[in-house]
Amino acid sequence: MEHPPSYATDRRFLFLQGPHGPFFAVVARHLRAAGCQCFRVGFNAGDRSFWPRTGYLPFRKPLSDWPDHCADLLRQHEITDLVVYGDTREIHAEAIALARARGITVHIFEEGYLRPHWVTYERNGANGQSPLAAVTPAQIKDALGSKLDPAPDAPARWGDLKHHVFYGALYHLCVWLGRLRYPHYHSHRNIGVVAEFRFYFKTLMRMPLTAFERRLATARIKRGGFPYHLVLLQLPHDASFRDHSEFTSIDQFLACVVDAFADGAPAHHRLVFKAHPLEDGRVPLKRLISRLARKRSIENRVNLVHGGKLARLLDTAQSAVTVNSTAAQQALWRGLPLKAFGRAVYCKPGLTSDAPLASFFADPTPPEMDTYRLFRQYMLETSQVRGGFYARRGRQFLTRQAVDLMLQPHDRYAALASDVAAPKPQLQLVNQSKG
Repeated sequence: MEHPPSYATDRRFLFLQGPHGPFFAVVARHLRAAGCQCFRVGFNAGDRSFWPRTGYLPFRKPLSDWPDHCADLLRQHEITDLVVYGDTREIHAEAIALARARGITVHIFEEGYLRPHWVTYERNGANGQSPLAAVTPAQIKDALGSKLDPAPDAPARWGDLKHHVFYGALYHLCVWLGRLRYPHYHSHRNIGVVAEFRFYFKTLMRMPLTAFERRLATARIKRGGFPYHLVLLQLPHDASFRDHSEFTSIDQFLACVVDAFADGAPAHHRLVFKAHPLEDGRVPLKRLISRLARKRSIENRVNLVHGGKLARLLDTAQSAVTVNSTAAQQALWRGLPLKAFGRAVYCKPGLTSDAPLASFFADPTPPEMDTYRLFRQYMLETSQVRGGFYARRGRQFLTRQAVDLMLQPHDRYAALASDVAAPKPQLQLVNQSKG
C-alpha cells in the first residue's frame, strides 16, 4: 500500500494501548458504525477490561516476540490504520515503524499540548517528534496565511483529573488481578503493577486533603508579597521527561534549578516548585528539594506546592521554568518569561529563553505575544482537539471530532496547507439594472 487509505468504509483499524478508561472502545464503536473493522491488541488484563469481545487479540508472549507478532497481525488482518496513545513506549515505537514500512496510516493520541481542555491528535509523531517541534515562527505565519481567526476560548471544565486517577487505579487493579493470564507483561514504566495501583489509589484518596493543602500553600505565597519564580514540575516517568529531555532523573533537574536560582536570582526573590497534578509520592520531592536548598543556604526562599490548580500561582509569578510541561502553555498565554528544557513543541525563538538558567533568573525576558498567538492558532488548526479522555462529557465531545479526523484521507497539517494554497473565489458584481 503506497498511499493512505481514502475516506471509505473498508478501513481496518488496529488499536494498541490507549489512555486508561473506555476512550479507545468508544472510538472503535463509532468507527464500526461507519463500516470499518476494529481490532485491539491486549497486553494485560487492564487492556482487556476496557474493550468488548469483538476484535480483541491478546498478546501473551515475551516482549521480544512482539515485532514479529505485530508484523503478522498487520499482514493477517490487512490492517490499514494503527492507533496508539503516545509514540515512544517500546511496543508502540516498534509497531509504528512496521506500520509505516507497509504504508499504514498511524494515528497518535496524546495528552493535549494545551491541557487540560484539549487533547493531541497527530499522524507524524507527538511531543518532540511532532511536526510542531521543527516548524519555525516564519513557517507558521506562511502556513496560516490569512487564516488568523480569533483563538477559541478554553471550553468548560471536563473534570478529567479525578476520572484520570480513578481509571488509572482501576486499570492497574485489573492488571494485577489478571496477571496470571498475561505472565510476560511488564509495564513500560520502571515500577511494579502493585506499586502503581497503590500510588493511584493513594492519590485518589488524598485528593480532598491535597486540594486543601494546595489552597493553604498558595494563599501563603500570595499573601507573602515577595517576587517568586515558578518551577512547573513534570512526572519523572512521563515520556515528555524521560524520552524528550536532557535529564536522566528528576534529582538532576531539581539540582540544576536550585543551583541556578542561588547563583542568579535577586536575594529577595523566592523559588516555588509546583508539583504535577498527578504527582503520587513515588519521588520524595519535599525531601529532595529541602536537601538541595539547605546545601545552598536558601532553605527559607524555597516553597513546594502540591495539587492540580495552577492559575493563581501563574497570575503573579515573575517567570516559569519547566521540562516539557504542557503547563508552560499557560505561562506563555499570560506573557510570563519562560525557560524550557527538553524538546517541547513550544521551544521557539521569541517564546522561550535561550539564556543560561542563572542569567534567566537574574533578568527574565517575556515572550513575544504576537508570535505566541500565531503558534497557538497553528496548534489549534493542526494538532489540538477539544475534549478529554477520561470524564464522560469531555470524552463525548472529543469522540464526535476524533472519528471524523481519523477517517479523513490526510492529517490536519496537509489540510491546512491545502486550504491556504487554494485560490480564493472572487466575488463578481452582477448588474441587475434594467436597460
